[in-house]
Amino acid sequence: MKGSVRFENVTKRFGEVVALKPLSLDIAPGTLCTLLGPSGCGKTTTLRLIAGLESASEGRILIGGQDVTHLSATYRRVSMVFQSYALFPHMTVLENVGYGLAVKGTPKAEVRDRAEAGLDLVGLKGFGARLPSELSGGQQQRVAVARAIVLEPEVLLLDEPLSNLDAKLRRHVREEIRQIQQRLGLTAVYVTHDQEEAMAVSDRIIVMKNAEIAQEGTPEDLYDRPASAFIADFIGDANVIPVEVAKAGPEAEIRLLDRTYALPLAWPATGPAQLVLRPHQLRLSRDAGDGMLPAEVSYAAWLGNSVQYTLTTPAGSLFAIASPQSEGFRKGDSLHVAFRATDARLVPAASGR
Repeated sequence: MKGSVRFENVTKRFGEVVALKPLSLDIAPGTLCTLLGPSGCGKTTTLRLIAGLESASEGRILIGGQDVTHLSATYRRVSMVFQSYALFPHMTVLENVGYGLAVKGTPKAEVRDRAEAGLDLVGLKGFGARLPSELSGGQQQRVAVARAIVLEPEVLLLDEPLSNLDAKLRRHVREEIRQIQQRLGLTAVYVTHDQEEAMAVSDRIIVMKNAEIAQEGTPEDLYDRPASAFIADFIGDANVIPVEVAKAGPEAEIRLLDRTYALPLAWPATGPAQLVLRPHQLRLSRDAGDGMLPAEVSYAAWLGNSVQYTLTTPAGSLFAIASPQSEGFRKGDSLHVAFRATDARLVPAASGR
């Protein structure tokens, strides 16, 4: 199981503060797994525990089947790409990439060859003589990736690697990181708070909340089958509407205001729940129809490839996204909102309701 990562009931405490509740996870070799969540959820602590930069208070950590719980970072075959890049400004790009190899006592000729191969791999062949200050932000990030992979780690760790880049460059560099990871068959653990970034690069996503796992699965699993309103809202935009389940079983029947909807999905019990609808799943029309909700446009924004609407309805404020080729609406327009039963998802009611 070279490159696998396993946590067995791992806990991390800083004094009286529990930074990570008992956590168990498995990351398969050759996959890119993203730890996703808001600030303070425990994702960076988890990454630092894998790296050996923090020690577990309880539990076991295994990398490649080897128990590394009490091994320092020096003796773990992992490499880390930091948010700040951490490049040495006085060293050339080639020296930066080969630094880890040189520290390990690798012969100079081999350091140079492997560093040049690393730069070639990230598309920076011929940049070795430059200083980091002579590179763009995206190029500096690729140097940091090259420096990590030339060490031939079992696991590559990436801590918010794109947060210092602008949106367009971020998209470009994340594609490059994903292609390198797949080409080399590396096991990678990626930390971010950006759900779009996580969806774009991951084989598997672990969403964390309050120092524990809220849900894990493929990007498609989390988007199409959220286990809670938190997941639905965190993985993409979502409209979360309180409803009453009138009929449970293999097919559910819900009441929303004075309307009843039959949904082709299983639900365990009657009572309060929440209906999840993605913005692009709302259908907008000037004409009324069965089951449609009346609405008024409170905000409209044309974004080129889409039109976004905020709608005031009896069920609360809804967010809708439509094609720019669809019928246009302006602020103050009255319309009606519908959705397909096959698009609807249910999640448990909010606590305290």
